[in-house]
Amino acid sequence: MKTRSTLNALIGVWFIIAPWVLGFSDQSGALWSSVVIGLIQLILSFWASSETGWNSWKNWITVLTGAWFVILPFVYSLSSGETWTSVILGLVTILFSLWNVGSKQSN
Repeated sequence: MKTRSTLNALIGVWFIIAPWVLGFSDQSGALWSSVVIGLIQLILSFWASSETGWNSWKNWITVLTGAWFVILPFVYSLSSGETWTSVILGLVTILFSLWNVGSKQSN
């Protein structure tokens, strides 16, 4: 479980730096959306690293951050490479977060 949360946190870091790496930092909306939602994903992924189950609201929020990154390139009309990167990493975030939600609580 910690591994999935850590990977989601690293994906959050990627989304924080992606506007400069992928070259869409000149699009204010896409820039701030990527940075702010990436930061939320980073923080909540680390915070949720010891939580599992349906009551783990932090994992549910990271499901939403992943969903946002799936739709972000379409909202801001990003290029093909930016779109694929965002969609794939957003889907990975959703997958890992749902996996955490579906895992049994370990005591």
